[in-house]
Amino acid sequence: MSSDDLERRYRRLLAAYPWEHRRVYEDEMLAVLLAGARPGQRRPAVADVRNLVGAGLRARLRVGARGFTEPSWADAATVTGLLVAVVLLALAGKALLDQLVRAPSMPPGFSPSGPDLVDWLRVAGWAGVCAAVLVGWRWVAAALAWAGVLGWGALVAPETSDNPTYVVDMLPQLALAVVAAAALTVPAPRRRAVALLGVRRLLALVLAPAAMIALLGANRVNSPTFDFVGEVSYQVFYGIEASSELVLWLYVAGLAAAALVMVVAVATLTPVVRRRIVVMLLPVAALALVIDSALAGWVTSTMNMGHTIPLVPAQWAMLVLVAPVTFLAGALLVRRREETLRMVALGRNADREQPAGQ
Repeated sequence: MSSDDLERRYRRLLAAYPWEHRRVYEDEMLAVLLAGARPGQRRPAVADVRNLVGAGLRARLRVGARGFTEPSWADAATVTGLLVAVVLLALAGKALLDQLVRAPSMPPGFSPSGPDLVDWLRVAGWAGVCAAVLVGWRWVAAALAWAGVLGWGALVAPETSDNPTYVVDMLPQLALAVVAAAALTVPAPRRRAVALLGVRRLLALVLAPAAMIALLGANRVNSPTFDFVGEVSYQVFYGIEASSELVLWLYVAGLAAAALVMVVAVATLTPVVRRRIVVMLLPVAALALVIDSALAGWVTSTMNMGHTIPLVPAQWAMLVLVAPVTFLAGALLVRRREETLRMVALGRNADREQPAGQ
Protein backbone atom coordinates (compact mmCIF):
# COMPACT_ATOMS: atom_id res chain seq x y z
CA MET A 1 0.00 0.00 0.00
CA SER A 2 2.85 2.41 0.84
CA SER A 3 4.38 1.84 -2.60
CA ASP A 4 1.04 2.66 -4.26
CA ASP A 5 0.74 5.84 -2.18
CA LEU A 6 4.24 6.93 -3.16
CA GLU A 7 3.60 6.21 -6.84
CA ARG A 8 0.34 8.19 -6.77
CA ARG A 9 2.06 11.17 -5.17
CA TYR A 10 4.91 11.07 -7.67
CA ARG A 11 2.39 11.05 -10.51
CA ARG A 12 0.77 14.17 -9.07
CA LEU A 13 4.16 15.89 -9.04
CA LEU A 14 4.87 14.79 -12.62
CA ALA A 15 1.67 16.61 -13.64
CA ALA A 16 3.78 19.78 -13.47
CA TYR A 17 5.34 18.68 -16.78
CA PRO A 18 3.59 19.35 -20.10
CA TRP A 19 1.37 16.58 -21.41
CA GLU A 20 3.67 15.96 -24.39
CA HIS A 21 6.61 15.36 -22.05
CA ARG A 22 4.63 13.04 -19.77
CA ARG A 23 3.37 10.98 -22.68
CA VAL A 24 6.96 10.05 -23.63
CA TYR A 25 8.90 10.07 -20.35
CA GLU A 26 6.45 9.68 -17.44
CA ASP A 27 6.76 5.91 -17.00
CA GLU A 28 10.55 6.04 -17.23
CA MET A 29 10.82 8.94 -14.74
CA LEU A 30 8.40 7.22 -12.37
CA ALA A 31 10.40 3.99 -12.45
CA VAL A 32 13.63 5.86 -11.63
CA LEU A 33 11.98 7.74 -8.76
CA LEU A 34 10.49 4.59 -7.25
CA ALA A 35 13.75 2.70 -7.62
CA GLY A 36 15.57 5.41 -5.66
CA ALA A 37 13.00 5.50 -2.85
CA ARG A 38 13.82 4.21 0.63
CA PRO A 39 12.11 1.06 1.91
CA GLY A 40 8.74 1.99 3.39
CA GLN A 41 8.84 5.55 2.04
CA ARG A 42 5.33 6.92 1.52
CA ARG A 43 5.97 10.55 0.56
CA PRO A 44 8.37 12.13 -1.97
CA ALA A 45 11.47 13.73 -0.48
CA VAL A 46 11.55 17.52 -0.26
CA ALA A 47 14.40 17.64 -2.80
CA ASP A 48 12.38 15.52 -5.23
CA VAL A 49 9.36 17.80 -4.86
CA ARG A 50 11.46 20.88 -5.49
CA ASN A 51 13.27 19.38 -8.49
CA LEU A 52 10.18 17.90 -10.14
CA VAL A 53 7.98 20.97 -9.74
CA GLY A 54 10.75 23.36 -10.78
CA ALA A 55 11.75 21.33 -13.83
CA GLY A 56 8.11 20.81 -14.80
CA LEU A 57 7.31 24.51 -14.68
CA ARG A 58 10.43 25.35 -16.67
CA ALA A 59 9.39 22.78 -19.28
CA ARG A 60 5.92 24.34 -19.46
CA LEU A 61 7.44 27.78 -19.95
CA ARG A 62 9.62 26.49 -22.79
CA VAL A 63 6.62 24.90 -24.47
CA GLY A 64 4.60 28.07 -24.01
CA ALA A 65 7.40 30.21 -25.41
CA ARG A 66 7.61 27.98 -28.48
CA GLY A 67 3.90 28.52 -28.99
CA PHE A 68 4.43 32.28 -29.31
CA THR A 69 6.83 31.67 -32.21
CA GLU A 70 4.03 30.26 -34.37
CA PRO A 71 3.35 32.23 -37.59
CA SER A 72 -0.20 32.93 -36.41
CA TRP A 73 1.11 34.98 -33.48
CA ALA A 74 3.38 36.98 -35.78
CA ASP A 75 0.48 37.62 -38.16
CA ALA A 76 -1.77 38.72 -35.31
CA ALA A 77 0.97 40.95 -33.92
CA THR A 78 1.56 42.82 -37.17
CA VAL A 79 -2.18 43.49 -37.62
CA THR A 80 -2.60 44.46 -33.97
CA GLY A 81 0.35 46.84 -34.18
CA LEU A 82 -1.18 48.67 -37.12
CA LEU A 83 -4.69 48.65 -35.64
CA VAL A 84 -3.59 50.08 -32.30
CA ALA A 85 -1.32 52.64 -33.96
CA VAL A 86 -4.29 53.88 -36.02
CA VAL A 87 -6.43 54.14 -32.88
CA LEU A 88 -3.71 56.07 -31.04
CA LEU A 89 -3.30 58.36 -34.03
CA ALA A 90 -7.04 59.04 -33.91
CA LEU A 91 -6.88 59.80 -30.17
CA ALA A 92 -3.93 62.12 -30.70
CA GLY A 93 -5.77 63.82 -33.56
CA LYS A 94 -8.85 64.30 -31.39
CA ALA A 95 -6.76 65.89 -28.62
CA LEU A 96 -5.10 68.20 -31.15
CA LEU A 97 -8.46 69.13 -32.66
CA ASP A 98 -9.84 70.03 -29.25
CA GLN A 99 -6.98 72.49 -28.80
CA LEU A 100 -7.43 74.03 -32.24
CA VAL A 101 -11.22 74.37 -32.43
CA ARG A 102 -13.21 76.43 -29.95
CA ALA A 103 -16.56 74.92 -28.97
CA PRO A 104 -19.50 77.37 -29.18
CA SER A 105 -20.75 76.05 -25.84
CA MET A 106 -17.74 77.55 -24.05
CA PRO A 107 -18.40 80.81 -22.15
CA PRO A 108 -17.32 84.05 -23.87
CA GLY A 109 -13.70 84.83 -23.26
CA PHE A 110 -12.77 81.19 -22.78
CA SER A 111 -10.95 79.32 -25.51
CA PRO A 112 -8.53 76.40 -25.76
CA SER A 113 -4.97 77.18 -24.79
CA GLY A 114 -3.80 75.92 -28.16
CA PRO A 115 -1.74 72.85 -28.99
CA ASP A 116 1.77 72.56 -27.66
CA LEU A 117 4.75 70.68 -29.03
CA VAL A 118 3.70 67.44 -27.35
CA ASP A 119 0.31 67.50 -29.10
CA TRP A 120 1.96 67.84 -32.50
CA LEU A 121 4.59 65.22 -31.70
CA ARG A 122 1.94 62.68 -30.69
CA VAL A 123 0.16 63.08 -34.01
CA ALA A 124 3.38 63.04 -36.02
CA GLY A 125 4.77 60.07 -34.10
CA TRP A 126 1.78 57.75 -34.49
CA ALA A 127 1.29 58.86 -38.08
CA GLY A 128 4.91 57.87 -38.62
CA VAL A 129 4.27 54.47 -37.03
CA CYS A 130 1.31 53.82 -39.34
CA ALA A 131 3.24 54.93 -42.42
CA ALA A 132 6.26 52.80 -41.48
CA VAL A 133 4.07 49.70 -41.07
CA LEU A 134 2.42 50.25 -44.42
CA VAL A 135 5.69 50.66 -46.33
CA GLY A 136 7.30 47.73 -44.53
CA TRP A 137 9.73 49.53 -42.21
CA ARG A 138 8.82 47.44 -39.19
CA TRP A 139 11.84 48.32 -37.06
CA VAL A 140 11.26 52.02 -37.67
CA ALA A 141 7.63 51.58 -36.63
CA ALA A 142 8.65 49.68 -33.49
CA ALA A 143 11.27 52.28 -32.57
CA LEU A 144 8.77 55.13 -32.94
CA ALA A 145 6.19 53.23 -30.88
CA TRP A 146 8.65 52.56 -28.06
CA ALA A 147 9.69 56.21 -28.19
CA GLY A 148 6.04 57.08 -27.63
CA VAL A 149 5.89 54.78 -24.61
CA LEU A 150 9.05 56.31 -23.12
CA GLY A 151 7.79 59.82 -23.84
CA TRP A 152 4.55 59.05 -22.04
CA GLY A 153 6.49 57.85 -19.03
CA ALA A 154 8.72 60.93 -19.00
CA LEU A 155 5.79 63.34 -19.19
CA VAL A 156 3.08 61.66 -17.12
CA ALA A 157 4.93 59.62 -14.49
CA PRO A 158 6.05 62.74 -12.53
CA GLU A 159 2.34 63.51 -11.95
CA THR A 160 1.90 60.30 -9.94
CA SER A 161 2.20 61.96 -6.55
CA ASP A 162 0.44 65.28 -7.27
CA ASN A 163 -2.25 64.19 -9.74
CA PRO A 164 -2.73 60.40 -9.54
CA THR A 165 -6.23 60.48 -11.06
CA TYR A 166 -4.79 61.93 -14.28
CA VAL A 167 -2.13 59.21 -14.37
CA VAL A 168 -4.67 56.44 -13.78
CA ASP A 169 -7.01 57.83 -16.44
CA MET A 170 -4.15 57.79 -18.94
CA LEU A 171 -3.08 54.21 -18.17
CA PRO A 172 -5.31 52.60 -20.86
CA GLN A 173 -3.65 54.80 -23.49
CA LEU A 174 -0.25 53.77 -22.15
CA ALA A 175 -1.34 50.14 -22.33
CA LEU A 176 -2.37 50.64 -25.96
CA ALA A 177 1.03 52.17 -26.73
CA VAL A 178 2.81 49.24 -25.07
CA VAL A 179 0.67 46.76 -27.03
CA ALA A 180 1.48 48.54 -30.30
CA ALA A 181 5.21 48.70 -29.54
CA ALA A 182 5.42 45.08 -28.39
CA ALA A 183 3.38 43.82 -31.34
CA LEU A 184 5.50 45.70 -33.87
CA THR A 185 8.66 44.31 -32.28
CA VAL A 186 7.62 40.74 -33.16
CA PRO A 187 9.52 39.65 -36.33
CA ALA A 188 7.27 39.44 -39.37
CA PRO A 189 7.70 39.46 -43.17
CA ARG A 190 7.88 42.81 -44.87
CA ARG A 191 4.49 44.49 -45.36
CA ARG A 192 2.80 41.46 -43.80
CA ALA A 193 -0.03 43.60 -42.40
CA VAL A 194 -0.96 44.81 -45.88
CA ALA A 195 -0.89 41.26 -47.24
CA LEU A 196 -3.10 39.93 -44.45
CA LEU A 197 -5.64 42.73 -44.46
CA GLY A 198 -5.99 43.39 -48.15
CA VAL A 199 -7.12 46.67 -49.61
CA ARG A 200 -10.70 46.68 -48.28
CA ARG A 201 -9.88 45.82 -44.68
CA LEU A 202 -6.93 48.20 -44.71
CA LEU A 203 -9.10 51.07 -45.92
CA ALA A 204 -11.70 50.21 -43.28
CA LEU A 205 -9.16 50.29 -40.45
CA VAL A 206 -7.67 53.57 -41.65
CA LEU A 207 -10.77 55.48 -42.74
CA ALA A 208 -13.16 54.45 -39.96
CA PRO A 209 -11.16 56.21 -37.18
CA ALA A 210 -10.74 59.22 -39.46
CA ALA A 211 -14.52 59.31 -39.92
CA MET A 212 -15.02 59.14 -36.17
CA ILE A 213 -12.68 62.08 -35.60
CA ALA A 214 -14.46 64.03 -38.33
CA LEU A 215 -17.83 63.37 -36.64
CA LEU A 216 -16.52 64.43 -33.25
CA GLY A 217 -14.99 67.55 -34.80
CA ALA A 218 -18.26 68.40 -36.51
CA ASN A 219 -20.08 67.90 -33.23
CA ARG A 220 -17.67 70.23 -31.46
CA VAL A 221 -18.08 72.95 -34.10
CA ASN A 222 -21.87 72.61 -34.20
CA SER A 223 -22.46 72.15 -30.47
CA PRO A 224 -25.12 74.40 -28.90
CA THR A 225 -23.92 77.91 -28.21
CA PHE A 226 -23.34 79.14 -24.70
CA ASP A 227 -26.43 81.37 -24.89
CA PHE A 228 -28.55 78.44 -26.09
CA VAL A 229 -27.31 76.26 -23.26
CA GLY A 230 -28.28 78.88 -20.74
CA GLU A 231 -31.86 79.18 -22.05
CA VAL A 232 -32.89 75.68 -23.15
CA SER A 233 -31.91 72.21 -22.03
CA TYR A 234 -29.88 70.28 -24.55
CA GLN A 235 -28.77 66.68 -25.05
CA VAL A 236 -25.43 65.25 -23.89
CA PHE A 237 -24.14 61.70 -24.32
CA TYR A 238 -20.59 60.97 -23.14
CA GLY A 239 -19.37 64.39 -24.21
CA ILE A 240 -21.39 64.52 -27.46
CA GLU A 241 -23.60 67.62 -27.40
CA ALA A 242 -26.59 68.42 -29.60
CA SER A 243 -29.58 70.73 -29.52
CA SER A 244 -32.03 67.86 -30.06
CA GLU A 245 -32.22 64.18 -29.26
CA LEU A 246 -32.50 63.27 -32.95
CA VAL A 247 -29.26 65.02 -33.85
CA LEU A 248 -27.55 63.47 -30.84
CA TRP A 249 -28.49 59.94 -31.88
CA LEU A 250 -27.43 60.62 -35.47
CA TYR A 251 -23.95 61.39 -34.17
CA VAL A 252 -24.00 58.26 -32.01
CA ALA A 253 -25.18 56.14 -34.94
CA GLY A 254 -22.37 57.47 -37.14
CA LEU A 255 -19.76 56.67 -34.50
CA ALA A 256 -21.23 53.20 -33.94
CA ALA A 257 -21.22 52.49 -37.68
CA ALA A 258 -17.56 53.47 -37.96
CA ALA A 259 -16.67 51.25 -34.99
CA LEU A 260 -18.65 48.38 -36.53
CA VAL A 261 -16.69 48.71 -39.76
CA MET A 262 -13.45 48.22 -37.81
CA VAL A 263 -14.87 45.23 -35.93
CA VAL A 264 -16.02 43.59 -39.16
CA ALA A 265 -12.62 44.15 -40.75
CA VAL A 266 -10.94 42.25 -37.92
CA ALA A 267 -13.71 39.64 -37.58
CA THR A 268 -13.33 38.55 -41.22
CA LEU A 269 -9.70 37.53 -40.73
CA THR A 270 -8.84 33.85 -40.26
CA PRO A 271 -9.95 32.45 -36.88
CA VAL A 272 -6.40 31.74 -35.62
CA VAL A 273 -5.33 35.32 -36.29
CA ARG A 274 -8.58 36.80 -35.02
CA ARG A 275 -8.37 34.96 -31.70
CA ARG A 276 -4.84 36.19 -31.08
CA ILE A 277 -5.73 39.78 -31.90
CA VAL A 278 -8.47 39.58 -29.25
CA VAL A 279 -5.96 38.16 -26.75
CA MET A 280 -3.57 41.06 -27.43
CA LEU A 281 -6.29 43.67 -26.95
CA LEU A 282 -7.96 42.09 -23.91
CA PRO A 283 -5.37 43.45 -21.42
CA VAL A 284 -6.30 47.02 -22.35
CA ALA A 285 -10.00 46.27 -21.92
CA ALA A 286 -9.34 44.56 -18.58
CA LEU A 287 -7.30 47.52 -17.34
CA ALA A 288 -10.00 50.00 -18.35
CA LEU A 289 -12.65 47.85 -16.64
CA VAL A 290 -10.63 47.71 -13.41
CA ILE A 291 -10.17 51.48 -13.43
CA ASP A 292 -13.87 52.13 -14.09
CA SER A 293 -15.08 49.64 -11.48
CA ALA A 294 -12.57 48.88 -8.74
CA LEU A 295 -11.18 52.43 -8.63
CA ALA A 296 -14.40 54.34 -9.24
CA GLY A 297 -14.81 55.15 -5.55
CA TRP A 298 -11.22 56.29 -5.24
CA VAL A 299 -11.57 58.64 -8.23
CA THR A 300 -14.77 60.15 -6.81
CA SER A 301 -13.24 60.61 -3.37
CA THR A 302 -10.09 62.21 -4.77
CA MET A 303 -12.12 64.69 -6.81
CA ASN A 304 -14.40 65.66 -3.92
CA MET A 305 -12.03 65.64 -0.95
CA GLY A 306 -9.99 68.58 -2.20
CA HIS A 307 -6.67 66.83 -1.71
CA THR A 308 -4.80 63.91 -3.22
CA ILE A 309 -5.59 60.44 -1.90
CA PRO A 310 -2.62 58.21 -2.76
CA LEU A 311 -3.16 54.72 -4.04
CA VAL A 312 -2.12 51.94 -1.69
CA PRO A 313 0.46 49.37 -2.89
CA ALA A 314 -2.25 46.74 -3.44
CA GLN A 315 -4.06 49.06 -5.86
CA TRP A 316 -0.87 49.81 -7.79
CA ALA A 317 -0.12 46.08 -7.92
CA MET A 318 -3.60 45.45 -9.32
CA LEU A 319 -3.08 48.07 -12.03
CA VAL A 320 0.31 46.65 -12.97
CA LEU A 321 -0.63 42.97 -12.96
CA VAL A 322 -4.09 42.99 -14.53
CA ALA A 323 -2.78 43.41 -18.09
CA PRO A 324 -0.09 40.67 -18.16
CA VAL A 325 -2.30 38.23 -16.23
CA THR A 326 -5.16 38.82 -18.67
CA PHE A 327 -2.85 38.27 -21.65
CA LEU A 328 -1.42 35.02 -20.29
CA ALA A 329 -4.87 33.72 -19.40
CA GLY A 330 -6.14 34.57 -22.87
CA ALA A 331 -3.17 32.90 -24.55
CA LEU A 332 -3.74 29.76 -22.47
CA LEU A 333 -7.43 29.65 -23.35
CA VAL A 334 -6.65 30.05 -27.05
CA ARG A 335 -4.13 27.24 -26.90
CA ARG A 336 -6.56 24.92 -25.12
CA ARG A 337 -9.32 25.82 -27.57
CA GLU A 338 -7.20 25.11 -30.61
CA GLU A 339 -5.83 21.88 -29.12
CA THR A 340 -9.40 20.73 -28.53
CA LEU A 341 -10.36 21.61 -32.09
CA ARG A 342 -7.30 19.73 -33.39
CA MET A 343 -8.17 16.61 -31.43
CA VAL A 344 -11.78 16.76 -32.64
CA ALA A 345 -10.57 17.08 -36.23
CA LEU A 346 -8.23 14.10 -35.79
CA GLY A 347 -11.11 12.04 -34.42
CA ARG A 348 -13.34 12.94 -37.34
CA ASN A 349 -10.60 12.09 -39.84
CA ALA A 350 -10.09 8.74 -38.14
CA ASP A 351 -13.82 8.02 -38.38
CA ARG A 352 -13.81 8.84 -42.10
CA GLU A 353 -10.83 6.57 -42.76
CA GLN A 354 -12.33 3.64 -40.86
CA PRO A 355 -13.70 1.05 -43.34
CA ALA A 356 -17.47 0.66 -43.45
CA GLY A 357 -18.86 -2.11 -41.30
CA GLN A 358 -16.09 -2.03 -38.70
